[in-house]
Amino acid sequence: MKLVTTAEMRALEAAAVAAGTSEAQLMEEAGLAVAQEAWMLLGTLEGRRIVVLAGPGNNGGDGLVAARHLSDWGTEVVVYAPLGRPEDGNAAELANRDVTMVDGRQDSDPGALEQLLGSADLVVDALLGIGQTRPLEPGSPMAGALEKLAGARRGFNPPKVVAVDVPTGINADSGVVDPFTVEPDLTVTFGLPKVGMYQSPASALVGRVQVIDIGIPKAAQDAVQLELLTARWARQALPKRAEDANKGTFGKVLVVGGSRSYVGAPRLAASGAYRAGAGLVSIACPDTLIPMLAPAIAEATWLPQVTTTDGTLPGEAAITLRAGLHGYSTVVFGPGLSLTDETRALTWALMPDFGIELTRGCVIDADALNALAGMDGAAERIPANAVLTPHPGEMARLLKTTVADVQSRRLEIAREAAAKFGCTILLKGAHSIIAGANGKTALSPFSNPLLATAGSGDVLAGMIGGYLAQGLEPFEAACLGVYLHGATGEALRLEMGEAGLLAGEIADRLPRVVKDVAAL
Repeated sequence: MKLVTTAEMRALEAAAVAAGTSEAQLMEEAGLAVAQEAWMLLGTLEGRRIVVLAGPGNNGGDGLVAARHLSDWGTEVVVYAPLGRPEDGNAAELANRDVTMVDGRQDSDPGALEQLLGSADLVVDALLGIGQTRPLEPGSPMAGALEKLAGARRGFNPPKVVAVDVPTGINADSGVVDPFTVEPDLTVTFGLPKVGMYQSPASALVGRVQVIDIGIPKAAQDAVQLELLTARWARQALPKRAEDANKGTFGKVLVVGGSRSYVGAPRLAASGAYRAGAGLVSIACPDTLIPMLAPAIAEATWLPQVTTTDGTLPGEAAITLRAGLHGYSTVVFGPGLSLTDETRALTWALMPDFGIELTRGCVIDADALNALAGMDGAAERIPANAVLTPHPGEMARLLKTTVADVQSRRLEIAREAAAKFGCTILLKGAHSIIAGANGKTALSPFSNPLLATAGSGDVLAGMIGGYLAQGLEPFEAACLGVYLHGATGEALRLEMGEAGLLAGEIADRLPRVVKDVAAL
């Protein structure tokens, strides 16, 4: 499913107008859809009271059109305009129908709106649309209206709420939520859903989302480069499994990582690769770790490496690893490495070889990312077939910015990083974002605290490596890994709740989730 930013939605609306659809027609389609969805939400309109909270812009205009249709269908409708009664054709149409319109600026009774909302069966939030960029000011008319709506929602017989395009207070690009935002039962959004509605914290506060076609040209929609990952997409992306295949058919993954402080990380990555379907997985780690790891993953093969005095891989391991790369389809580099000068030397030395020797790309994870962040000219050494998997802290170090900046501009940041490093970027977190160097971007539908556990990212890195090894392109491999990792988390959440997951359980559950997705 395509998602759009505010700027992209404006461009789509302009394309519709250029194709012959007037702005008035766009508003008519939007308002009619809101009225129809309100009717379906209530089940019947007979004897119902609906309050439309109308702002001054196009969002308010959509609300007035909805009010007209609802009035024509026999519902008692009241329009309340906190910033003043609109003076346009839509308002005139309502006046001709004797629909009550309250000018909030002239409302001298502080309890009138509270009583109005408390007696409503449904409220239409048409105050502000996708253009809101600043927080609502406490004490302002709109903030006051939303406070009263929130109070009505806490009442004994709360009204249902339908939001027009986006709930008031939600940033349609970043997903930032204003403190005055009231969660609706339903958001009726137009053309294409807005990316902010599928980012945290907004994703938890938009209710059910209904997308309405208002006449945007198909060619303009097809040009949008941001997709919400879905089960249907994942089913189509799953690698094919031929009946006459052998382990070589499904690729060979080399996991390079591990240290005295992070013994289990390479095992988790290897498990993720195997459970994703890779034919063979090898682990290159400090040789002192192998006696501890081997009993836990008997299926792996080993490339023992010399251990430094502090229990990590030495920079000189680049020599032996470089010689062995030609036997592997892909490398997962970084899980559990630890950040040392030796790690920096190893990372610097091996990066170009991944682009030359590997047939199906590489995954750069964990402390390998932190090593790159401290290097001058790192972007020139990262191969184009790489998938970088930073969490917000690692991304901040890579781009020399702050975690707050990363989190406030997640979509922009992921795209900036993909352009800078010339490869696929996976910005992890709630609603992970995958960005390709060509501008193509995807967003995970999942936000799950159960997955916030040590080792979860190692499993994900291994899964992406497994899908690379089976022939998926880096962007698609990252998207499939992210989707199935999240879907597995959701399946486990139903059984376990919000906490207590061990990362290895993600890998163990993965094949059953893949089976369910494949059967859709």
